[in-house]
Amino acid sequence: MDTLPAVRIVLVEPQGEINIGSVARVMKNMGLQQLWMVSPRCDPKGELAQRWAVHAEDVLQQANVTDSLEAALADCQRVFATVGRDVADLALPCWTPRQAAPQLLAVVQSALVFGREDRGLTNAELECAHGLVKIPTANTYPSLNLAQAVAVCCYELWLTACDSGETFPQGDAVPFERLQGFYDHLEQVLLQIGFLYPHTAASRMAKVRSLLGRAYPTEAEVALLRGMVRQVEWAIQHAAMISSETFPLK
Repeated sequence: MDTLPAVRIVLVEPQGEINIGSVARVMKNMGLQQLWMVSPRCDPKGELAQRWAVHAEDVLQQANVTDSLEAALADCQRVFATVGRDVADLALPCWTPRQAAPQLLAVVQSALVFGREDRGLTNAELECAHGLVKIPTANTYPSLNLAQAVAVCCYELWLTACDSGETFPQGDAVPFERLQGFYDHLEQVLLQIGFLYPHTAASRMAKVRSLLGRAYPTEAEVALLRGMVRQVEWAIQHAAMISSETFPLK
């Protein structure tokens, strides 16, 4: 085995060329090739980044740069986000890199998202994920450098793929953007029927995302759920038409 083509490493607003180059290097060490960067705060392919990439210039040069996390996660069927703080309020499952590795390798395309060097990922960004990954550390100094955190996670992915000798199943998981489309549609309809209110919609939808995210719905299951939402939407519109015909405005 030379590569792990299933896993995408996503860096959100990385600030240092040294970190970016170091990430590219460790990715190549562990057989990962897909590097995505969201709104980098430095030149992601600059001279310093290339120098620290050493023999991984190809990973750096082929890296994709985008201005939105959603674009970086397109086509991904499983998304985990890394955290270094307490996020119990998000109600998302949290794993160690070792526990997360087989789940990321179990689909055709997955993503592991890393946050900013100084403040990590926002709650809104974390809510895009199916689950969280936290690296266990000593309590005396739990903060890891970005490149070090990527190295730990990439090592666990490589070790899982090599040591298990297992052929991971390629399940019929739904791509990120299709699941996002369902959530957006569901939120619109729930607002329409008064189940959600604008000032609480974000927090309540986060719980819905967490619930369905833990279930890893397939393409067929999301299509079923979306069909249900469409039917509810049709019923609302149909009821409004009947009401206007029965009780016409004078």
